Amino acid sequence: MIRVRGLTKSYVYQGSRSVIFKNLDFTIATGESVAILGANGAGKSTLLRLLGGIDLPDSGTIETDASISWPVGIVGGFQGSLTGRENVTFVSRIYAAKKDIPSKIRYVEEFAELGVYFDRPFKTYSSGMRSRIAFGLSMAFDFDVYLIDEVTAAGDQRFREKSKRLLLDRKQRADFLMVDHNLWGLKLHCDRAFILDAGKIEEFTNLDEAVAIHTERLLSGTVSTHPLSPDPSQVPSEPVT
Repeated sequence: MIRVRGLTKSYVYQGSRSVIFKNLDFTIATGESVAILGANGAGKSTLLRLLGGIDLPDSGTIETDASISWPVGIVGGFQGSLTGRENVTFVSRIYAAKKDIPSKIRYVEEFAELGVYFDRPFKTYSSGMRSRIAFGLSMAFDFDVYLIDEVTAAGDQRFREKSKRLLLDRKQRADFLMVDHNLWGLKLHCDRAFILDAGKIEEFTNLDEAVAIHTERLLSGTVSTHPLSPDPSQVPSEPVT
């Protein structure tokens, strides 16, 4: 279960504060997977970062009795001068028992299929190679809930199919919160949907209905593509770091 109450997030950009969303309330039950829809800039990835604990809200609470992954496929935490193997080893030392570290490294190495590049500096990788190793690292650990942000687009067609099969297998024992511009792909994994728009959240029990409404808004240009205007009475005056 994940229970969110009064969740507000803003950022300071070029001296002014923009509110990404304000006072979000929702509950996600154990055993259900949710698609998160919204235009670019609506705050989908920001919401996943908050739920994953790698960013902090301005206000509000996130309560859960589940283990939640970091956003699957995120590459921001990798150290460029370290090799892929060294980066995977570092993360495994944090999240895995000492006896399990070699198997985690082996899993990522085999899944990412980087060959000799696994032992070369991460900063030399192409974007596709980075996505492969980041996705493989996320899947090397068992979580109750996986936060998935556009990872099915990584790599060539064969690797995308391989990733999809892995997600279908993992879905048998875990829940997903999923962002993907491939709306048909969401239907493979999700039970219902949220739409983030103009800093608010709309909940839909019918995924097809949510996809249809979201698509219609995008095509008609009625969806909001900008953060909310600053609200000094609701948002702290100090910059959010």
